[in-house]
Amino acid sequence: MVDQLEAEFHEAMLNVYRRAKSECGYNATRFLQMVSEQGGLQAAKTLLYKEGYSDGFVELWQYGRLDISMEALILREPWSSLFTAEELAIAHRRLQELGFEPT
Repeated sequence: MVDQLEAEFHEAMLNVYRRAKSECGYNATRFLQMVSEQGGLQAAKTLLYKEGYSDGFVELWQYGRLDISMEALILREPWSSLFTAEELAIAHRRLQELGFEPT
């Protein structure tokens, strides 16, 4: 069951890339490379523990589209069950710091 959820999360992470490109014109090539090489779950965890904001997160903020960010994605069900309370808090804090209130 967890493997299936991780596979679905991987696809959702690829969809973050697709939506950023189609809806904002932002081509997040480093994000795509990271997801492709590490898998969606590990890429998300790596980005969460990275100091500061990722370039993609800043780009989406500038477009007013933090709703399609990786940080917003991981706070949603069923994905949130793949992350620790600390990881969820990091994502929530980043979104709030830039004025986005996750639902």
